[in-house]
Amino acid sequence: MIDQREPVKVLDEGFVRLVDFMGGDQGVVDAARVSYGGVSKGAEADKKLIAYLLKHNHGTPFEHAVFKFHVKTPIFVARQWFRHRMASYNEVSFRYTEVKDSFYMPAQWRGQDKKNKQGSVAAATLDQAALKKLFKVHVDGALATYKQMIAAGVAREMARMVLPVNLYTEFYWTINARGLMNFVALRADVHAQWEIQQYGEVLARSFKEMMPWTYEAFLRNGWRGENAAIEAERAALPPLEAAAK
Repeated sequence: MIDQREPVKVLDEGFVRLVDFMGGDQGVVDAARVSYGGVSKGAEADKKLIAYLLKHNHGTPFEHAVFKFHVKTPIFVARQWFRHRMASYNEVSFRYTEVKDSFYMPAQWRGQDKKNKQGSVAAATLDQAALKKLFKVHVDGALATYKQMIAAGVAREMARMVLPVNLYTEFYWTINARGLMNFVALRADVHAQWEIQQYGEVLARSFKEMMPWTYEAFLRNGWRGENAAIEAERAALPPLEAAAK
């Protein structure tokens, strides 16, 4: 068990906080070697083993390294997040607690991508000031209506229906390294929605900090996406011959 880390801010009011961690690079190595009764042969051999496992798609040993995160994110991001089903979730319930004034307010509005139906692009023609004002009026009105309903005696589970999906939610997320690599590969990629990309990048940094050998092997053998920061890390890796010395 690790000391709980400070939250890493994401978006305007969101965060990711590493709560607990188990296994790490050594846990992966131990899980792989136990299948044939082997033991650690030293750091260099263990690091090479991790690289071999990822290169040849032997994924199960990575399920023995586990992360637990506390996440705060807008509901529309959480809906995408929860599609990663090989994990455990516990989310705050707005049936039990009253909603707080915590809504994601985008700094910039993007336009619809004409080529990608599910994507967005920077749009210089959008009236940012007018859109921000319009959106804030809507959010403030929804929250005011919610509070009026609660004051009138409406159940929390029904009053929440008026709230928009930019409302922040919080959840605990427990996932193994294999699942985390899949999340980062998909959600830190530029083809993911910009908001969830920001979380994907933060999770990549936590992954790198806690499992440096696996992260390096992931960059070499598992990462196939597009992301400037991750691509820069990958380009900075030493050649395999130098890395082996």
